[in-house]
Amino acid sequence: MSEAMTVSLRPAPALHVARWLNAAEPLSLDELRGRVVLIEAFQMLCPGCVSHGLPQAQRVRATFPDTDVAVIGLHSVFEHHDAQTPVALEAFLHEYRIGFPVAVDAPGEDRGLPRTMAAYGLQGTPTLVLIDRQGRRRAQHFGHVPDLRLGAEIMALIAEREDGAAALETAAASAAPACDEHGCTVPIPQGDSPA
Repeated sequence: MSEAMTVSLRPAPALHVARWLNAAEPLSLDELRGRVVLIEAFQMLCPGCVSHGLPQAQRVRATFPDTDVAVIGLHSVFEHHDAQTPVALEAFLHEYRIGFPVAVDAPGEDRGLPRTMAAYGLQGTPTLVLIDRQGRRRAQHFGHVPDLRLGAEIMALIAEREDGAAALETAAASAAPACDEHGCTVPIPQGDSPA
């Protein structure tokens, strides 16, 4: 079951990262502007993460071009700290053939919630976060998200354009033929009358 959260159009919180894996250099959300960003928050000992969240993130990465969608893992450890070390995580990523960049969430104070997890208000793992091309957090799902639903959400964010182009497309669509249960009508341009 997935719990979705639609969030306001404010910039997404920064990532607080102790270490990056599968990345040549550290990444930031500012550098990824212009692309939709999917963040998959997980723990390697979380059954839902292993069976649903991470495989789904891999499918998204395989489906959408990197120029449109950036996929990032966020290893947010809030339990079993001694078993989920960065060394163990490296082996886990290798064994499960996870090739997308993975950020190790910076630890919180006294083994409390990791810093990025706290900044995003994550309820647990797996949690999937979608950030739009302008760097705004647009959706946050705790638990399993059906692939079709996620694909539709990603496509809607890809289709959005900067500077109101999406609003112009919506206005143009409203001038298209109108259809209802009785059929479709052709719009008549202003000044023309039927013959």
